[in-house]
Amino acid sequence: MSEQPALVPDRQPLDEHAAASARAYAADQRARVDVLASVLEDIAANGYPSPETGVLWEEARDAHLDRLAGEQPRVA
Repeated sequence: MSEQPALVPDRQPLDEHAAASARAYAADQRARVDVLASVLEDIAANGYPSPETGVLWEEARDAHLDRLAGEQPRVA
């Protein structure tokens, strides 16, 4: 990727802070997709994990809600 993309007449450029926020959000989303892809690849290679090694959905939900509560609010 080039550091300076070609300007398109119908687009409004972002200020430095907004551009940095957009890049950080993109990196975060890319990391999440990479984790999902690795899980799917593991399932494809090794099959589904046994139910005994899993986590109850209630525990997973509560852990996720705790993580969300600890994050800083973001604007997309």
